[in-house]
Amino acid sequence: MAMATASSDQHRAAASETGRIEAHGWRVALVHAAPFLGMLVLALLLPLVGNDYWALIGTRMAIYWVLVSGLNLVVGFAGHLAIGYVALLTLGAYTTSVLVAGNVMPPVPVFAALPIAAVVGAIFGVIVGLPALRLRTFYFAMSTLGFATIVTQIALAWQSVTGGGVGIAGPEFPAPFNTAWGFYFLCVGIAAFTTWLSANVARSRFGRALIAVRDAEVAAEATGISKPKMLIAIFLLAGACAAVAGGLFASLQTYITPDAFTFDLSVLFFIAILIGGRGSIMGPMLGTIILTILPEIAAPLAAWSTFLYAVLLLLIVLVMPGGIAALLDFRSRRPLASNRAIVPRPAALAGIVRRSRGDKALALRGIALSFGNVKAIDGLDLDVAPGQIHGLIGPNGSGKTTTLNVISGYYAAKGGTMTLRADALPPGMPALRARHGIARTFQTPRVVGEATVLQNVMIGGTVEGRASFVEALLALPRNARDERMLAAKARALLGVVGLEGLADVRADRLQHSELRFIEIARALMLDPDFLLLDEPAAGLSGDEIDRLAELIKAVSARGTGILLVEHHADLIFDICHQITVLNLGRILAAGTPGEIRVHKEVVSAYLGG
Repeated sequence: MAMATASSDQHRAAASETGRIEAHGWRVALVHAAPFLGMLVLALLLPLVGNDYWALIGTRMAIYWVLVSGLNLVVGFAGHLAIGYVALLTLGAYTTSVLVAGNVMPPVPVFAALPIAAVVGAIFGVIVGLPALRLRTFYFAMSTLGFATIVTQIALAWQSVTGGGVGIAGPEFPAPFNTAWGFYFLCVGIAAFTTWLSANVARSRFGRALIAVRDAEVAAEATGISKPKMLIAIFLLAGACAAVAGGLFASLQTYITPDAFTFDLSVLFFIAILIGGRGSIMGPMLGTIILTILPEIAAPLAAWSTFLYAVLLLLIVLVMPGGIAALLDFRSRRPLASNRAIVPRPAALAGIVRRSRGDKALALRGIALSFGNVKAIDGLDLDVAPGQIHGLIGPNGSGKTTTLNVISGYYAAKGGTMTLRADALPPGMPALRARHGIARTFQTPRVVGEATVLQNVMIGGTVEGRASFVEALLALPRNARDERMLAAKARALLGVVGLEGLADVRADRLQHSELRFIEIARALMLDPDFLLLDEPAAGLSGDEIDRLAELIKAVSARGTGILLVEHHADLIFDICHQITVLNLGRILAAGTPGEIRVHKEVVSAYLGG
């Protein structure tokens, strides 16, 4: 009877916690949606001015934002400098116009031509984006500009279809969208829809993964995030949005020629995101509105538009580097308590992190790796047993972090084997390690400074999500369940490491010691079988090191095998079950802490005395 009552109480407590999390989620969603709803209301009130001129300006804003809403995920979230997206606008405009005109096949209704253009744009969005898998920054920007030049030249040369330099009539929409205000409402509706899509991605595990790839790519791989898969999905979406914008742009222009798709448009789209701010939806939206209105206000300076854009960008970089989004982020300007203390609660792990089955060990045999003529690792044998803490120590340059990088897949060993139980662990491929139950922290904390502490920890559970990209895009129920699960687990783990009070604070405002514990919480999101810790006590105070020791022992007690690289000898000897000492890439000694303490060569080479 008592057991039944206790079980009932647990179910009620769990239901109460679930309800609290869901209610909090709804409140957060409403807070985030309020500015967008306000913008939509203002857009719907614009016809009250009774002036078709403003219908034209408002329509242009909406069309530009349809493109920028997708491009923002590429530039603002993934961090790739895609300057030549006017190419996809051009492609969408000509595809829609040619299909409606019937130049290559029987005429297609405009509302059928737009989805076809979106598919074409998505395909070419991936083609344009493929260089991003190898090129970054300036080089990728040049490749997108090159594609824009190619599209323009094809439009000029293919006269039988595109009309060449003479051009082609833009598509006409049927009633009630054939008037200035009717077409305006259509474009606003499509802009609202693409805003919803991009916001859904941004607030999902896929959006967090994009930011992680942008700001902490090595850490993103350690949590199992596949950069190619992420970028291909985003390029598909951004290409489709750009092509739809192109179809609408062609109708707004009524007649299009290659001259309509200028370099100035590419600059406008790109700068709208930069002045809006990275990792934001509202900022780039306001940036798009400002840059669309600016030429109308300063009409006499229209010929100087490129120069004005450049000056505006320079001012933003110098005066407001975070863009409009940083100005609107009032919460990040609130002062934090200066006397904060990290007080982990390791006992809470039992209800959060699953117990490892402990049926496999991590074994390295004969691992060798050289950088030129320098042997970083030379014939290393190492075993990390489930539920045990294995210390890896040695002088600087002895190969400790290199060993972790080999296990993590960042370096591919030139010789030797790695196994998990009887299964071979393939060299390289760091994004696959998380699925093998291997998590890690880094010598220098790798966190996303512009994301909150909670979001940083949730990144660690990216591979635990079950919803597909399409489900996240459309905010389907399984994606909502993923988000609730990840948020609840991340908050619980922040409680374990003693940082729950900082969950909603941007990570770049935290102290170094707090970043160390964030990394541990992020790693624990994987429920790892093996945890690799690279100097987790570096920069911590004595009390914080003691608390860290208790936390590491609690993780080990759950059956997780831990490989600990550390220079604090007291920590190593206090909590490790086995210790391996490296020197110049080779094993100097291996054994229990008691054996290592009295090993003459270790004392002479590393411990001193």
